[in-house]
Amino acid sequence: MRLAAFILRDTARIVAAWEEFAITLLPAARHLDSLALRDHAPEILQAVAEDLSTPQTSEAQREKSMGRTPKPVGAPETAAQTHALLRARGGFNINQLVAEYRALRASVLRLWMDACQPDAPDLEDVIRFNEAIDQAIAESVDFFCTQVEQGRNLLLGMVGHDMRSPLQTIQTTASYLAALNAGENVSDAAARLIRSGVRMNSLLDDLCDFNRTKLGLGINIAPDEVDLAEVVGDAIDQLRAAHPTRRIELKVKGNVRGVWDGLRLQQLLSNLVLNAIRYGASDKPIRVVVTGHDADVRLEVRNSGPAIDRLTLEGIFDPLRRGPDQESRNGDGLGLGLYIVSEIAKAHHGSIEARSDQTETTFDVRLPRRA
Repeated sequence: MRLAAFILRDTARIVAAWEEFAITLLPAARHLDSLALRDHAPEILQAVAEDLSTPQTSEAQREKSMGRTPKPVGAPETAAQTHALLRARGGFNINQLVAEYRALRASVLRLWMDACQPDAPDLEDVIRFNEAIDQAIAESVDFFCTQVEQGRNLLLGMVGHDMRSPLQTIQTTASYLAALNAGENVSDAAARLIRSGVRMNSLLDDLCDFNRTKLGLGINIAPDEVDLAEVVGDAIDQLRAAHPTRRIELKVKGNVRGVWDGLRLQQLLSNLVLNAIRYGASDKPIRVVVTGHDADVRLEVRNSGPAIDRLTLEGIFDPLRRGPDQESRNGDGLGLGLYIVSEIAKAHHGSIEARSDQTETTFDVRLPRRA
């Protein structure tokens, strides 16, 4: 018996085996009824049977094996895609999703081979069946990952938005306590609250900006005529106040006026300087140099300290990534600061590069005068 005919004839038996395996996928399957466990299994099997019955050229077979099966424009979701969508919303993980297909592949082949006795199963059918299952897995995994990513981005956006209000209350209360002048202990505690609030607000900014980039929206900027000397000077005054034990030096050379988003450039500079404070030598100054050229302005942040190794340097602007020494020394960051810096530079049609040796580490930002 050909495999396509067997699948169509014994769909009920195959789906029962599917359900028997799906119920073991805990905890997601614990509260699902029989209909939900079977989900789109009959439709997936029908699609596989149709695929087996359709003539296929060697070229089409090669394209399918590479995951390049063409899909008609405007075609509806396949049963495998819809199945992945429902499994993602039902709390299944990707390993459980793939395990369902592995179990389906094994049970179909076992039942079919038993039904073929005493004749030998058709080898071409086995190859075509494996290709069809692999195609269904590819469709499911792609849709599953998309759904999970959308859910994650939505959660990040909600967290970033909803934490603003209580954080603002904390900062306002801390400022009020500091203004009471109720003694050194109270003033010191209020100052710690204010610094922590500033740090939390910075993390939320990075989180929300990261979420925008993952949604394909990019960093939002509002360019205007600004004097970078004033913008950078204000940012450094705030950083000096927040980190009174660290020396931050500023040097401005040439014409540094241009059309940029001043607040975003302050965020860029703050992230770079905070990075230097965390990982640079505490007994050496952090040097900020702003230099005006004919077509662009160059902003450099330099710090002394251990050299960054080549592999870390190559991925230093990747999101959610930090060097091993950074992870062991500091656990309070999200690994987004330098990624946000690079995105702000890109939003201004500028660039950033990092250099490091035994003498110093330098982050070099170049900004065209008009973003």
